[in-house]
Formats: sequence, structure tokens, C-alpha cells
Amino acid sequence: MSTLFDAVAEFPLEIEEVARTRRDRDTSSGFVRTTTTFHLRGGVDERRSSAHQTQSGDGAEGRGEDVTYDTEDHDALEDAPEDPFDIVGEYESFAEFSDSLDDADLFPTGGPEREASERYRRWAVESAGLDLALRQNDRSLSDVLDVDPDPVRFVVSTSLGDPPSRTRVESILSEYPGTEFKLDPTTEWSENVVESLATTAAVRILDLKGHYAGTDVQQEPDPQLYRIVLSGFPEAVVEDPGITDDTRSLFEGEEGRVSWDAPVTGVESIEDLPFEPSWLNVKPSRFGTVKSLFETIEYAREEEITLYGGGQFELGVGRQHIQLLASLFYPDGPNDVAPGGYNDPEIPDGLPTSPLDAPENEIGLKWS
Repeated sequence: MSTLFDAVAEFPLEIEEVARTRRDRDTSSGFVRTTTTFHLRGGVDERRSSAHQTQSGDGAEGRGEDVTYDTEDHDALEDAPEDPFDIVGEYESFAEFSDSLDDADLFPTGGPEREASERYRRWAVESAGLDLALRQNDRSLSDVLDVDPDPVRFVVSTSLGDPPSRTRVESILSEYPGTEFKLDPTTEWSENVVESLATTAAVRILDLKGHYAGTDVQQEPDPQLYRIVLSGFPEAVVEDPGITDDTRSLFEGEEGRVSWDAPVTGVESIEDLPFEPSWLNVKPSRFGTVKSLFETIEYAREEEITLYGGGQFELGVGRQHIQLLASLFYPDGPNDVAPGGYNDPEIPDGLPTSPLDAPENEIGLKWS
């Protein structure tokens, strides 16, 4: 039986040049986000339309964004050569290109600071390769997969500050009424905070961040917090709880509301979850490879697991990629793929509202 990966596996590609673009931006969560976009450039058949040429010359360009969180890992790239992974060359198929990355040193000048970053960078390079392969072969992802893009429902993810207050939520709602939210409860949340939020905003996802050991956002499993969140938002999806002897009983009968994000890196990781999931947050970079992502989407379909997309403060083309995937596979989910402006410290005017219009996706992985 043909798979999603089979549909893209055989497209040839040629890489003639590798370039990088770094971006840094303040966020509403109080940190500076740094990402690196990889640009893979190669020629196109002269018979192809001029619409497929890049502004930089007579060729196609595929892009993918490295969402590695540690700025040190991006700093280290400053000392890397132009083709740091030795990937310039001709490939008979995208599958061959993907296989070639298995042996590539993706952190040749140092790092990574954490293991997950290997998958993040792999996804950046591999998604750029898929973008290039599709462009060089005059195809879009939706065309190749025979799936029509749909409008994308999205939620806005934001923190409440310290101490927590609904100020940020109210600011967004005053500018964009009807916005739905994904929020990150912390031990500082009280019953009053929960009641206030429940009457103010449509909270669709509550991210308990119980699987972020060793990071600044880790939230230790807190039975009291879990209790007030579960009761205060009875219709919300509850993401990444820490299941311990002290918290397991709280989720008896509530398993259908639980979603998983950080632990999900492929089909095998889903099978290792504490109980069969009803919901999954799909962040492509967590999977590392296109094949693993597509296999997981197919597995979820077979098991009737509801999917929605997740973001990682992308600053460039990576945001378009997660929006495109949501449009093709889970457009009606509470997708954490809002336009990047919603992450700015000051909410700008004129942002698109949910749902996002369906993309044109004329070629490659482009949104429109």
C-alpha cells in the first residue's frame, strides 16, 4: 500500500549551494528567540516556468528553519563553512537525500546543548530538501499528496506573566475578539486566576509542561494545580501532564481530554505513552525526518487519534510549514500555529484572525 512518504520519496533534487539566515526576536514570554533558516539552492529545468526562479538567480530555493532553542547552538554555526553538512550534490531521489543525512554531523562546530536539537536541525535541513525537490519538479505538497488545503483554525499561546494575570489575554481579546487560547498553567495559578480566565477567554488547551526536564519551562507535577485546572476548564484539552503516583488518580475518567506533545517523536513514542492517547500535538521538528512525521500522521488516522499542530516560536519559513501541514492534515484542530505577531511583546495591528485562509500552495512547501 502506498504511503504519504512514498508520494514524495522519488523526486530527484540537485543542491548547488547552501546558505543560512539567522533571526533574533524578542517574545512575549520574556526571552529572545533565535532561529536559523537553511537555504538549499539548485538549478531548474529551462522548460520550467519563470515563476519558479528565485530572486537571487536562475534557480530554485528550498528553505527550512532550525528551531533549536539554545542560542549557543546557533552561535556555533557562525564558524561553520557554507556547506557545513557536505550535502551539495545530485540525488536520484528525496529518499536518498534523507538517508544521506543519517550520517551527517549536524553540529560540526560544537553542540548540541541538548539531544532534542539533533532532530530540530535534521528537520530544518530535510524540510528544506523536500521544499527544493518539489520546486525543482514543479509540484506542491498538496498536489503530490492529493489533498486540498483547508482554512486553518488556530489558538494563541501566551503566558500570563509573574505573578499570573489575565492582562495579556485581555489585550489580545480587545484587539482581536473571539481569539481562542492555549495557556501554560504554573504553580502560581490560584482558583481565582482559573475562575477569572474561565469567564474571560475561550481556553482550548492547557499545557502542563510535565515533560520538559532540564529546561526553563519545566513544571513539576502538582496535584493541586492539576485539580483546579481540570475542574476549572472542563472542556479544555490538557497537554503533557506529569503522570505520577500522586497525579494518576486525577486523570481517571479524564483520559479522553489528555494530549501529548514533548514525548511524541514518532510512532514508537506514542506506543510508550502511559495510556492510549485521544489527542496529539504534532510539531514536525520533534520527528526529525519527513518519513517519521508522515508515518505518525498515518498511525494517528488508523487509531482515530485527533491531531493538532504546534509551534515553537518560529521566526521564518518554519511557521509557514506548520501552518501548511495543519491545513492539509488537521485544519479544524486547536492548532497552536498562530501568525508570529501574536508572540510579539506588543500586539501589532492588522494580524490575521482564525481561521487562516487556505493557502494557495502553488509549489514546494510554500504557504501562498
